[in-house]
Amino acid sequence: MVRLSEAEWKVMNVLWEEAPQTIMRLTRCFQETTGWTKHTIMTFLKRMEEKGAVYYEMGERAKLYYPKVERREAALQETEEFLERVFDGRMGLMLNTMVEQKALSGAEIAELYEILRRAEEAQQNVEDSSAVPGKDGERI
Repeated sequence: MVRLSEAEWKVMNVLWEEAPQTIMRLTRCFQETTGWTKHTIMTFLKRMEEKGAVYYEMGERAKLYYPKVERREAALQETEEFLERVFDGRMGLMLNTMVEQKALSGAEIAELYEILRRAEEAQQNVEDSSAVPGKDGERI
């Protein structure tokens, strides 16, 4: 899997939102907020290409860059690595820390309840489908 630096995440977010992008378009996108030059963008893209995060096709006048990895896949890996590194892989510990620090809004808590409800339903469906039918057809 691909490990991205903070700067590379910024570039990937632009590519995930609207691909393809040229070096010049990316430079215009970041120059004001980050001060990155064309050469900086070229360095990022070359490094990201070597990592397997992006690829390009030759356009009429410039290379057209595309993301090679899906946002969801990259986010999942980053989340798993963060959770392992900071919270010893324990999701409950991370959530408890956030609750204790009052880092969750009411809307975020409601969203978590909904996520957990769906996860519980999915788990129940898996358990129901894996039960073995008994002698009268009922699941055991």
